[in-house]
Amino acid sequence: MTNKKQVHFGAIIHGVGGNISGWRHPEVKKNQSVSLDFYTQQAQKAEEGKFDVVFIADGLYINEKSIPHFLNRFEPVTILSALAAQTKHIGLVGTISTSYSEPFTVARQLGSLDLISNGRAGWNVVTTPLESTALNYNKTIEEHPSHPVRYEIAEEYLEVVKGLWDSWEDDAFIADVENDQFFDPSKLHVLDHKGKYFSVRGPLNVARSKQGQPVVFQAGSSEAGIRLAAKTADSVFAHGASLESSQAYYKKLKTAVREEGRNPDEVLVFPALSPIIGDTEEDAERKYWEIANLVSIDKALAYLGRYFDHHDFSQYDVDAPFPELGDIGANSFRSTTDHIKKYAKEQNLTLREVALREATPRSPFTGTPEKIANEIIRWVDEEGADGFIIATTAPHTLDDFVDKVIPLLQKEGRYRTEYPADTLRGNLGIPFVENRYTKAKSTQTV
Repeated sequence: MTNKKQVHFGAIIHGVGGNISGWRHPEVKKNQSVSLDFYTQQAQKAEEGKFDVVFIADGLYINEKSIPHFLNRFEPVTILSALAAQTKHIGLVGTISTSYSEPFTVARQLGSLDLISNGRAGWNVVTTPLESTALNYNKTIEEHPSHPVRYEIAEEYLEVVKGLWDSWEDDAFIADVENDQFFDPSKLHVLDHKGKYFSVRGPLNVARSKQGQPVVFQAGSSEAGIRLAAKTADSVFAHGASLESSQAYYKKLKTAVREEGRNPDEVLVFPALSPIIGDTEEDAERKYWEIANLVSIDKALAYLGRYFDHHDFSQYDVDAPFPELGDIGANSFRSTTDHIKKYAKEQNLTLREVALREATPRSPFTGTPEKIANEIIRWVDEEGADGFIIATTAPHTLDDFVDKVIPLLQKEGRYRTEYPADTLRGNLGIPFVENRYTKAKSTQTV
């Protein structure tokens, strides 16, 4: 057993890919985003690589300019339930919005997935940045909630869901045939939540799994997002633009976790990693340009506009400096739009340069397997990450990573060769969540 810090990995299954034009690559099958066979292959390959999780992203509003993968794709809980039957060890994490769903329904869906998978479920909590999403939901919300309000809603939402997940103590279902008693009434608890945004009585009609509660992931990197993650999340998805920016975020998040009275080692940070892996540096460069050259400037401008609530960038001179946008995008992907505006100004970039960069970001993890393995170790050792979410940029990215990079990390003693536990929490190294009512009883008897 090594004392070196171990790296964690997840894989995002992105169908035809997160690149606006990646679907045009000759090796991409055009139905990948709705192919159970493809999702199964990707999940099983990630499990072969002893990854902690497979992750399904989601969006609730599309238009003709949306990323092709999001135009025709699976709903997360549905596909994860199918993958639960095709895998044995890997965690199953799906994105669900707290702004456009109901706590009782989501608690029940994820509680069910947790039982189906025998303790491997996780939830990527998002507040939904795109303002147009409100057009798809016949709710009391007449317009998209502001950024601060979305995070207020999310905090109360998580309080309700976690409360519902504790409706039953772990040994509540006694199934006493002789005395005709299916459950112990003293171990059933009604939440009866009445708050600013939600009124939910409960109890939930799903028992807890062997990991206690599904793992909560969170992806916001704004100030409000960091506060919510520090208070409620078990793991965090982060941007991975550079080691320096990742180190700053890592320090900020871990400090916030500590200030909440929690153990920073039990909240893991996973920057996105989009590796381009080649047998040589030249081969990796060739693979990058295979993807980048598929994207036209018109498509790149449309992709950039998505972050700014589908702002029309075609109205500007693409070879002029990146335009002043004021508050456009402030109520959507705030941390992302702030980052784009900041680096565009600092580097004096044109709109064309920014759009093409955002459409096909050049990953710092581009090169040979040895280079990428060394860079992964450096990011972990220099406190820029606890692990990484592998996103597919080029075809065969996941296969290449598992076959060529993982063995190098294992050889260095930085990555496991077997799963250490039988739950997602156990594999992440974060604690079982004790039922709050059981915990209160044990405290009272001490």
